[in-house]
Amino acid sequence: MLPCRITNNCILYNSMITSSTKRGLSLFFMALLVLIAPIPPLFAQENNTESTLNAVADYLARRDYSAALALFNSLSPDEAEKTEILVMRASILNSAGRPAEARTIANRIVSKEPDNTDALMILADAAALEGKDRERRNTLEQVIKADPKNVRALTDLGNISLGARSLRIAANYFDQALAAEPGNGEALLGRATVYRYTQEPRNAEQLFNRAVNLYPQWARPLHERARLYKGAGFNNDALNDLNAAKALEPDNYWIAVDRGLTLMDLARKPEALEEFQHAIAMDPNNFLAYVYSAGIKEEFGDYAGAERDYATLGKLRPDYYFAFEGLGMLKMKNQQWAEARDAFLEAYKQAPKEYAYALLAAVNWMRAGRQTDPRQFLAQVLRTAPRDSLEYSMLRLFHDLSGDIDVAVKVDMEVNLNTKARMLFYLACYYDIRGNRTLANKYYLSVQELDRMAVPEWRLNEWILEERGISLRGTNER
Repeated sequence: MLPCRITNNCILYNSMITSSTKRGLSLFFMALLVLIAPIPPLFAQENNTESTLNAVADYLARRDYSAALALFNSLSPDEAEKTEILVMRASILNSAGRPAEARTIANRIVSKEPDNTDALMILADAAALEGKDRERRNTLEQVIKADPKNVRALTDLGNISLGARSLRIAANYFDQALAAEPGNGEALLGRATVYRYTQEPRNAEQLFNRAVNLYPQWARPLHERARLYKGAGFNNDALNDLNAAKALEPDNYWIAVDRGLTLMDLARKPEALEEFQHAIAMDPNNFLAYVYSAGIKEEFGDYAGAERDYATLGKLRPDYYFAFEGLGMLKMKNQQWAEARDAFLEAYKQAPKEYAYALLAAVNWMRAGRQTDPRQFLAQVLRTAPRDSLEYSMLRLFHDLSGDIDVAVKVDMEVNLNTKARMLFYLACYYDIRGNRTLANKYYLSVQELDRMAVPEWRLNEWILEERGISLRGTNER
């Protein structure tokens, strides 16, 4: 920010009145003189600059960057070309997401003042916005060369190294920053995070505590300390910090997500769901909260709500194939076979080594139409599946629609109980599709008997048994 060099209007008026009094003027005349006296040109220019910058600050507080930038056009050409004004304008352009324009201004400054660290930091910030990581690092190193104790550049370099998991280098940068400014909040949090990653929780906690004490109105130290506590299993302490952080910054998406995760660990899932919903309301385009929201809703039996979350998640993150898995399963539950097929096809597209998705797609494809419909698709899958795997044998069964006895023997001999439960489910589906409901039910019950709740097919199997009214305790099929 620019230093305040401007004299306040009321001070000017008081000085004018005082000098007029010395000349023996009447009070009335003094007041009139105040109203009509011309302001000296130099003062008018300075006063205009001060009022403009004050207005800029007001707009920045409201994050109205366009209005703030527009105000610079009201400055005189000489004022507008001052280095400190140019630095401010370029910094706001970065904040407004206009790094190319910020870069143009900063380069003009650097061409005249190569060691102007303010301008160099603007170039580094512009590079960060444009995803030019190498350029950003090089520019920050240039800042350090010009000013070895530039704390902002040191902490930025520390955070870059931290993100790359170059922990020793990150620690060195943060240590340098703290040597220059022992109470710097960013450096304290960065160094504490390095300690957390290197499994030194006591050292991490000490620095987090310092940051919390030094900056009681800053939510981030509380948030970071909560992550330390949660990772160490102290969930109640983590929740206390997250509650305090939320009170300071109620609209912080990541505080809400971490608070939801902590509530889940404390088996307080209804509250966790509320927190994830709060996060979604704050940032509906961030995918993470939908992951947990969908899972809790499904667990609570809100299948429609879970389906909506999975569908949104798939749109936001098409590469997150678990979203299509969840969506496909709920479509299967509703016997929406074509929609389930499409969901599992998308999951398989994103995870082509997960052959269960190909099998689920085939199962729903057959139920949605003819049993031979997925044959071409399965032929393509078979080209990539390991020939000695049980998945290959099952895929071949659905492709050929024959050879079930051999596959059943292989499934029976499988020693991995998770794999066995999954393949029993597909064998049951095969007989279901082929019209042998009695044999299908037998295999569905075999899946239930293995009790492998961790595999996704287990839930599908339970829904089928529930819909048919059969269980290990006795069969009463509807």
